[in-house]
Amino acid sequence: MNNAVEFHGISRRFGGVTAVDDVSFSIAAGETVALLGPSGCGKTTILRVIAGFERPDAGTVSIGGRNVTALKPYERNVGLLFQHYALFPHMTVAENIAYGLRHRGADKREIPDRVEAMLALVRLQGFGARRPHQLSGGQQQRVALARALATRPSLILLDEPLSALDAKLRQELRAELKQVLAAVNSTAMVVTHDQEEAMSLGERVFLMQSGRIVQVGTPSDVYGRPDTRFAADFMGRTNWIEAQVTRRETGFARATSRSGLSLMVPDCSSDAIDICVRPENIVLSAADAADPDGMANSAKGRILNVALLGATRQILVEMPGGQQLLVMQANRVGDGLDPGKAVRIGFPVAACITMPASNRAAPNASI
Repeated sequence: MNNAVEFHGISRRFGGVTAVDDVSFSIAAGETVALLGPSGCGKTTILRVIAGFERPDAGTVSIGGRNVTALKPYERNVGLLFQHYALFPHMTVAENIAYGLRHRGADKREIPDRVEAMLALVRLQGFGARRPHQLSGGQQQRVALARALATRPSLILLDEPLSALDAKLRQELRAELKQVLAAVNSTAMVVTHDQEEAMSLGERVFLMQSGRIVQVGTPSDVYGRPDTRFAADFMGRTNWIEAQVTRRETGFARATSRSGLSLMVPDCSSDAIDICVRPENIVLSAADAADPDGMANSAKGRILNVALLGATRQILVEMPGGQQLLVMQANRVGDGLDPGKAVRIGFPVAACITMPASNRAAPNASI
C-alpha cells in the first residue's frame, strides 16, 4: 500500500521548549488516523507542520511522494477542517464550497456540478443559497467539510472537528463524518484530545505524550493493550491494583495485592506489578452467589457510590482491605444496586493488563 504522508524525524522547538521531538510516522493512502493526546502534547504543532504553517527545525514531510517541507501551505494540496468552521459569513453555502475551487483555478463550467456533488455528499441538497448564519452548528460543520473536500486534496486535516458541538450532535456527526471520509476514500488525520472521537474515527490511533508518539495501533489495541500507565489512563477509566507476584504457572501468575486480594493474572516478567482492569470488564453479582463462570478473580465488597450516566452507571465498590474498584455496567431498573449493598465482584484473567511497577513513575507530562 502506498503512503500518502511520510513524517521523518520531525522536531520543532519554540525557544527552550521542544514541542515535537524526533517524530516519525506514515499514513497509508485512503487511511484515517487519529492523533490523540492531552492539551500541550504537541499534536497541533504536528498538524501545523504538515499543513505548512510551521517549518520544522529538523526532519522532512512528504505528501503523495513529494517532499513538501519547504512548500507554502497553498502548494501542498491539503484540506483543512477547523473546530470553529471558519466559513465566510458574507458568502452563501455554495460560494463557500466553491471558494477553494475558484482560488485554484478550476474550470468555471465544472464548479457548479462539483458544488452540488459536495452538497449531496454531506446531505445538504437545497442549502446552497443560504448564508452560514442561517444554519445550525452541525450544518455549518458539514459545509466546512464539503469545502475542505471539494478540491480533492491529497490529505485532509481535521483539527478538533466536533468539539464545538453538543454531545448528542457530536455523536451523530461522528458517524456521518466517518461515512463521508470513506465515501471519497480520502486520506485523513483527525487531531483530537477526545478518546471516543479518536477511537470511533481513526483506523489507527497515534497517542502522543510530551512531544512524542508513545503508542500506535488500532483503537482496540491502544485501548485494550496499552503499553504504559499513561496510555491506559488516557484512553479511558481504569482500576489500578498494586500487587506482588507470589507464584508462576504456565502462562499465568498468582499475585497478592497490597490490600490482600488474591489474584490470577497473565504471566509477566516483573514481581512487583500494577494490574489494570477496565470498569466494564468487572461483573457484579449477589454477595452470597457462587463465583461467576470464567471469573478467576472474585471477592466480596460493598457499594460505596452509584453515579447514573444515562444508559450506564458507574458503581464504586470497596473491597476488604480498602481497595476500591470502579465498575461500569448497563443501567437496569430495579436491580437493587444501591450504596451500602454487599456484592460480589468478578473479572477474568484476560481482563487484567499487567505492567512493571516501575511504570508507575512515568510522568503525565505536557508541554
